[in-house]
Amino acid sequence: MKKSVLALIPVLGVALAAAAYLWLFCRIPVPPGYMAIVTKKTGKPLPPGQILAAPGEKGVQRDPLPEGRHFRDPVTHSWRIVPLVSIPVGKIGMVTAKVGKEVPSGQILAADSDSKGVWKDVLGPGTYRLNPEGYEVTLLDAINIPIGYVGIVTSQTGSPVEPGEFAGPGQQGVMKDVLQPGLYYLNPRAYQVDVLEIGMNQVSINGGSGSVVLTKSQISNASRALDELQATTIQKQQQKRADYIGQNSNLLAQNEVAAALGKGKEILGKALSRKDASSLASSGAKYDRAAGTAKRRVPSAEDPFAPQAIIDSVQQASVPESVAFGINRFVEFPSRDGFQILLDMTVEFELLPANISRIYMLYGDLPAVVEKIILPQVLSISRIRGSSYKARDFIDGEGRQLFQKELTAELTRVMADKHIVIHNAIIRHVEVPNEILTPIQESSLAKEQDLTNKARQETARKQAELNTETAMIEQLKKQVEQETEKLVATTVAQTKNEVATIQANAALEVAATNLLKATVQAQITQVQGEAKVKAEYTVANEKALGEQMRAGVFKNSATLAELTFVEALNPEAGIRIIHAGEGTLWTDLKTLAPAVPVKK
Repeated sequence: MKKSVLALIPVLGVALAAAAYLWLFCRIPVPPGYMAIVTKKTGKPLPPGQILAAPGEKGVQRDPLPEGRHFRDPVTHSWRIVPLVSIPVGKIGMVTAKVGKEVPSGQILAADSDSKGVWKDVLGPGTYRLNPEGYEVTLLDAINIPIGYVGIVTSQTGSPVEPGEFAGPGQQGVMKDVLQPGLYYLNPRAYQVDVLEIGMNQVSINGGSGSVVLTKSQISNASRALDELQATTIQKQQQKRADYIGQNSNLLAQNEVAAALGKGKEILGKALSRKDASSLASSGAKYDRAAGTAKRRVPSAEDPFAPQAIIDSVQQASVPESVAFGINRFVEFPSRDGFQILLDMTVEFELLPANISRIYMLYGDLPAVVEKIILPQVLSISRIRGSSYKARDFIDGEGRQLFQKELTAELTRVMADKHIVIHNAIIRHVEVPNEILTPIQESSLAKEQDLTNKARQETARKQAELNTETAMIEQLKKQVEQETEKLVATTVAQTKNEVATIQANAALEVAATNLLKATVQAQITQVQGEAKVKAEYTVANEKALGEQMRAGVFKNSATLAELTFVEALNPEAGIRIIHAGEGTLWTDLKTLAPAVPVKK
């Protein structure tokens, strides 16, 4: 027995040593949120071009170890603990695979996860167990379409489509379906998304200073992360438009674009509140009639167009309330009598969601739409229609209103063919040369003064009529009050008389009713008494007749007397018969017959 125990001691020692080695040196504890990258030191060599090893191969193992407790021999394996790939909300993970099949020639994205290169599908928010030795994950912003915008999707892979056609599945080009407001997880290598405003936008043409385009205000989200994504999306849109502006000589300089970005509402408000010709200088340009050109003034420190003021305003508001950009176009044309006319106007237009993808495909972003489509048509129609009016017509209210109506109707008709809805074309200010403006103004002032004098005379006449009518009204008021008092007194007297008459008639009716009631009651009492007497007489008479008939049945009166006696007996009385003969008293009692009632 002792020898057996002694023989087991080395075995137990070896087992404990193996367990200690396994627990202390082979144990791989992987905490939550992490994974273990294992490198195997033995096994078959990797095939050429491969960097991740399959089970049984030497090298970095393809599949990481998940969280938990694992055991690997440190002699044949090495490992390191790395965090899982975490994609936060509002971000996407673009995966670049270093292993897999080669992408076919002509393709830039891997169609599936078994191919090498950039995957077409992206990782959404969450955690992923991807081996960093074989897969590189780049965090990018998700696409957030703000409220009031839509996303135009341009597929960047596939076969090109014909010009003017939308791209279908597997084709490269602008897609017909747009992205509605919301959060989208799309690969920027596969799809380019441009956000465009839908609904009402404005082009404000400010005389010789050019045009300013104001877009819709942004709506804040309940989530701060979504607000940041929205700001990023709008900033990307602004950067694209700034690049377009920088590449196009017809658009304003960068500092003026920044001014429009930071002060869009202030610019439009000042343009709409302009009342006289002198305010044209405050819009940013002064018309030189001698040279026939537009000169730009030097901005001051108080000017919202000044570069420093622009920078400060942009720094104060990272996301402006409204996005704006400037275009170096203005409305200028000769009138029918040869005078040069400058117009300030505002055109309100709308891009419908059903047509916005086609508009983007044909013309581009909003600056291109305004510069290539809207402004040329506004300028062309204004010049064609305006050249048929005299300079006086633009100063006169009726002539300017007629011109505005024709301009709006023609612009609406032309833009409808291009899928752009025009709501209004409003002329805010007209500038004409002083040599015709001054006489017209003096003539207009004289007319207005004459109209004012006539209006004053008419006012005095109306005041006199009003005073007369007021006196008549007071007189009629007093007369009506007197008649009303008289009518009230008469009505009260008549009412009292009628009430007394009604009360007397009611008392008379009550007395007549009581008399009739007493008469009826007396008749009832008389009838009841007569009926009672007749009933008693009839009953007594019938009883007497009955006795008479009863007496006639019997032959003598003794029999009738006996019958009467019997009927008068008590029903409880009994008759017993006792025989008197031979025998004893006991015998007589035994044979005693029961009592027989007199009558049954």
